[in-house]
Amino acid sequence: MDHEVTEFEADDETLSALPQNGDGDVETTLRPRKLDEFVGQPRVREQLELVLESARRRGVPPDHVLLSGPPGLGKTSMAMIVAAELGAAIRITSGPALERAGDLAAMLSNLAPGDVLFIDEIHRIARPAEEMLYLAMEDFRVDVVVGKGPGATSIPLEIAPFTLVGATTRSGSLTGPLRDRFGFTGQMEFYTDAELELVVRRAATILDIPIDRDGGAEIARRSRGTPRIANRLLRRVRDYAEVRADGTVNREVARAALEVYDVDELGLDRLDRAVLNALVRSFGGGPVGVSTLAVAVGEEPTTVEEVCEPYLVRAGMLARTPRGRVATAGAWEHLGLVPPPDSGRPDRSGPTLFDQG
Repeated sequence: MDHEVTEFEADDETLSALPQNGDGDVETTLRPRKLDEFVGQPRVREQLELVLESARRRGVPPDHVLLSGPPGLGKTSMAMIVAAELGAAIRITSGPALERAGDLAAMLSNLAPGDVLFIDEIHRIARPAEEMLYLAMEDFRVDVVVGKGPGATSIPLEIAPFTLVGATTRSGSLTGPLRDRFGFTGQMEFYTDAELELVVRRAATILDIPIDRDGGAEIARRSRGTPRIANRLLRRVRDYAEVRADGTVNREVARAALEVYDVDELGLDRLDRAVLNALVRSFGGGPVGVSTLAVAVGEEPTTVEEVCEPYLVRAGMLARTPRGRVATAGAWEHLGLVPPPDSGRPDRSGPTLFDQG
């Protein structure tokens, strides 16, 4: 598979040419362009601002940057901001696209001095490409092997100084040697409701959606701490407001729209509630293995484990135990049921038919 790379100059002229309304390229439209436009992540913004300003004053590319955190929190936007703040070009690819060392070598050899290389899902990069990346990050050099067998020779190839920005949702999956070569690591955190309200109102301004404070707060409250979800819900509420209301998003319109789209007061969607219902009604609150739970809701185990569980655990409705998943008292109450006396206790004892995985 050939690697896929996107390149553009991240300057104000290019950014201002991006579409300013419509959903065709809406994610690009809503991305902040500068650090001072980025909502939330105050600690990471402060740290990154120091790294970039110091590099600018010294006239050298900044240290390599690793951005870690759950999906949808702005890692890609932050990478583009790094390039914009430096006035540099950015090349974008992903770890799964770099299957061979030659893919990475070709990309690195085409970098200009000061360019930013962004690798999304960097924890999924193939091992041969990762080993080549070590030398490139440290010495701005790669070794290209020519020939095969005993006659093969290694030719060193100098590359232009660059800044690598890596993004990962699983920092624990990164190898030690790769992680150690990043000069700065920023841990992206979930957003507060107040921060998400700012995200919603900013997006509404860009997309020209009439919205009042209560409407923005209602959408923010159901967005699971994630700006990507907040922006998506805003667009769906806009659809409802334009078709079934007067076009203005207020609290009543937001609530009615999100009910249509199966997003409840806590941000749980249809699949989240299906998992909780199966856990509580079919398995008595658990413990039950994730594979059994996935079969009960008709989904793959990885979907339940990676899409539903993180938020249910964070919302205090599900607990992971050595014997399986257990519904907390909050889960029972959210479903309008009376929890048993021992619900949600990680040490719930007693025999069960569902103690797998």
